[in-house]
Amino acid sequence: MDLSLAAQGFAAMGSEARMEVLRVLVRAGEAGLTVGEVRDRTGIAASTLAHHLKFLTGAEVVVQEKAGRSTICRANFAHLQTLATYILSECCQDEALCTTRKAANDG
Repeated sequence: MDLSLAAQGFAAMGSEARMEVLRVLVRAGEAGLTVGEVRDRTGIAASTLAHHLKFLTGAEVVVQEKAGRSTICRANFAHLQTLATYILSECCQDEALCTTRKAANDG
């Protein structure tokens, strides 16, 4: 994953309101929720919610689909998994390096 794409994804989740929206959509699963349902579950005003959804969809952590007169919002689970893998990909690498160096110096 490209650093700028990762930064964009994490930035999109960088507000309490957007995290609340994303968590509601994650809980909803693959079926997703209409914008109205997201509004009802979060209590976020429609105009403010539109702004947050635009930010989340722009960063690809949420996808939207028109269904008649409604818009269905879904968490983009594949992209969220990619972001999680990216941020954890080097987990504890320095710790392992330190342990290896310590063992070599103790020997």
